[in-house]
Amino acid sequence: MATAMPQPTHRPANPNFSSGPCAKRPGFSLDALQAALLGRSHRAEMSRARIAEVITRSRDILGLPPGWRLGVVPASDTGAVEMALWSLLGPRPVDVLAFDTFSKTWAADITAELCLPATRVLGAAIGALPDVATVDPAHDLVMAWNGTTSGVRFTDADWIAADRAGLVICDATSAAFAMQLPWNKLDVVTWSWQKVLGGEAAHGMLALSPRAVARLESHTPAWPLPKIFRLTSGGKLIEGIFRGDTINTPSMLCVEDALDGLRWAERIGGLPALIARSEANLAAVADWVARSDWAAFLATDPARRSCTAICLRIVAPWFTALDAAAQTAAAAEMVALLQRHQVAFDIASYRDAPPGLRIWGGATVDTADIEALLPWLDWAAAQLQHAAIAA
Repeated sequence: MATAMPQPTHRPANPNFSSGPCAKRPGFSLDALQAALLGRSHRAEMSRARIAEVITRSRDILGLPPGWRLGVVPASDTGAVEMALWSLLGPRPVDVLAFDTFSKTWAADITAELCLPATRVLGAAIGALPDVATVDPAHDLVMAWNGTTSGVRFTDADWIAADRAGLVICDATSAAFAMQLPWNKLDVVTWSWQKVLGGEAAHGMLALSPRAVARLESHTPAWPLPKIFRLTSGGKLIEGIFRGDTINTPSMLCVEDALDGLRWAERIGGLPALIARSEANLAAVADWVARSDWAAFLATDPARRSCTAICLRIVAPWFTALDAAAQTAAAAEMVALLQRHQVAFDIASYRDAPPGLRIWGGATVDTADIEALLPWLDWAAAQLQHAAIAA
């Protein structure tokens, strides 16, 4: 790599590549929120109708099967996953696929907080997926569809038994609206507004299959449930949650913003268009990585690379020769250098991933901005190499 590489002149039009909250849709402005029902009760008829519209539009774009319930719940995707774990687990042994930060968190909650003894944690090194051959269809299964911090994803669910006895609880927060989810192989699916459609934080979505509803209505957890986790009353599902009533107070400003993102998705062609935009972003990075002498994907299998959480590691000899602390410092300096030049914000790898970069490639990111960023990455790496040699 030449150390005298000239600084690029063309910058991304939108330098926001954060993995959450993510870039707003192209063309977004605050004018899109002028109709927000500010100062109104979330229980007022108009407010409930707006929340219900979020549910309906989300259901239609994602293609939820008939009979599935979908509701807005507190505390983002984390809240939605925890509601599912605390409300549904207990009757059967549990298998957990733990291959990124968040799926490992769910495994820790199940083993250390719920203390379910018949739990198997099926792990994998970061950048890989667990061996699913031993997943037991008689067990409940907890998994993430996409590794937000590790850059790997599932691409099929052929390994999930159609006649399974257990439930499949799937954290899909960085997959929903960017990947095709196999609804017939899943029973609980969760996501947040802040990922692929670029919504605001603190609100989660919880989708339940009829099998999941049957479990809720037949199973009483052995532990007390906080109010914000309660999905049933008197042994019956609280149907209002899935019609626009909410357990706690949502932000009507965030509701309006979520609707804006959903309407944009519909205008550009729905789920196929959203998937195509994300895949194009991954393809642009993959083409560049194939030519790079210093960057590689964290994902070990090219077929499993995430099209949203695009995670890169630094493989240049000058970098790998550094000790762990120096590698962390060098990667941080690269991120800071790009931020100082206002070409990329918030692209550091997640704190417990190897030092490197994480570029969000969800549907709200224009491929032209990804393509404009890549020469800057080469330039920043050259600056660091030059500094390392000089030192």
